[in-house]
Amino acid sequence: MSLLALALSIAIPDGAALTDAIRARDAEFFDVFFDGCEPERVRAMLTDDFEMYHDRAGVVATSADPFVADYAVQCTARLQPDAWRSRRELVAESLLVNPVPGFGAIEQGDHLFYERRGDGPERLAGRAHFVQLWQLTGDGWKLARVFSYAHAAAE
Repeated sequence: MSLLALALSIAIPDGAALTDAIRARDAEFFDVFFDGCEPERVRAMLTDDFEMYHDRAGVVATSADPFVADYAVQCTARLQPDAWRSRRELVAESLLVNPVPGFGAIEQGDHLFYERRGDGPERLAGRAHFVQLWQLTGDGWKLARVFSYAHAAAE
């Protein structure tokens, strides 16, 4: 079976089922990425050709393996007692998910970022808008592209 035929045979859920699936995978990814330190699990949630673009950091990733290698270094540093730790929170009412037939889904919305030093108090640090492209594979939903932009400091 050709790759095109395989892609076209993927049954993308629709409506609430699609939104629920993407919301759950989004929550899982960002929980692991910010609150955990599991490079292998993060890698398993990305396509090989994962790309990320950020309005402040520029081109963050053009493939999954170097991105995960950088993440592994950063998450190990976050384990230090006085390190800065971040948390991402989806603004639930901003979430919009649209199907991409034969491929997956486009997710967009707003997210808030919180930070704390060590075990200190958490504070709202900023907010941003995002668009993410998810691919439905035989292994489940994988993150393929991320656009994170319109970053602003907390008010």
